[in-house]
Amino acid sequence: MRVVIAGSSGFLGTHLISHLRSHGHQVSTLVRRAPGPDEIRWDPYAGPLDPAVVADAHVVVNLAGAPTMGNPHSKKWARELRESRVRTTAVLAEAIARSERPPAFMAGNGISFYGDHGAEPLKESALSRGDALLTDVTREWQEATAPAAAAGSRVCILRTAPVIDRRSAPLSLLAPLFKAGLGARLGSGRQYFPIISLRDWLAAVAFLVESRDLSGPFNLCAPQTPTNAEFTTALARAVHRRAFLAVPSFALRRAAGAMAPEVLGSLNTVPAALEAAGFDFADRTVDDVISTGLAA
Repeated sequence: MRVVIAGSSGFLGTHLISHLRSHGHQVSTLVRRAPGPDEIRWDPYAGPLDPAVVADAHVVVNLAGAPTMGNPHSKKWARELRESRVRTTAVLAEAIARSERPPAFMAGNGISFYGDHGAEPLKESALSRGDALLTDVTREWQEATAPAAAAGSRVCILRTAPVIDRRSAPLSLLAPLFKAGLGARLGSGRQYFPIISLRDWLAAVAFLVESRDLSGPFNLCAPQTPTNAEFTTALARAVHRRAFLAVPSFALRRAAGAMAPEVLGSLNTVPAALEAAGFDFADRTVDDVISTGLAA
């Protein structure tokens, strides 16, 4: 299949390119600099994208977006976080809609879509709740795919949980702390914390890319979502340390600002749509995900 990917320079993008090419797919990437082989220059802020860029593709994947790691007290950071995701998705969706034969659209998104639901199991049909920054952003991010869906494109919304891999945040930040004996539970620790291994994320996206009929939202998360306390205990055990510390909720709210709901909110998500479609996870539990992430 011919696949066009935006956001190809990020951690997930670079690994997805290699994964798809290793499975025989022809991959081109959209870049904002002088293009090289298998690259196409684009500027999502300069106006509409020429539909010819995506006309020959079977699938378009959008993983573009400013890093979520930044100053949570900065309005500029929050604006760039939102605009980079919504704008790139809208430009691609509109180009797909203007194509004679609209390709499928794998639209990056986040598991934060649901907002805090406590211990309630969250399938893809669950409602989005609250007005936390990332929850708000993910709603607009999803809405930006509407032109592609209206034109008949097969649109898959990739509601991605934090990908646990030692080469990328959050594990690249947490592992050294835990190895130093500074691992800590966040707040009460009772909040559910969705995660997924890189190999399962790659396999799930490839599964959706290669599908002929799957569409709609998909939770890209491990089947068994741990609480923060369970994640903390599992990571400490994996690095042969104990985690005695806890960060109070009030301190997290002050330090994390707009991102506080991401560490204190509870999302007990389940990948119901993927499993119903027959996808098999390699890493189903918190111990599986952490073990695979540390071994990467």
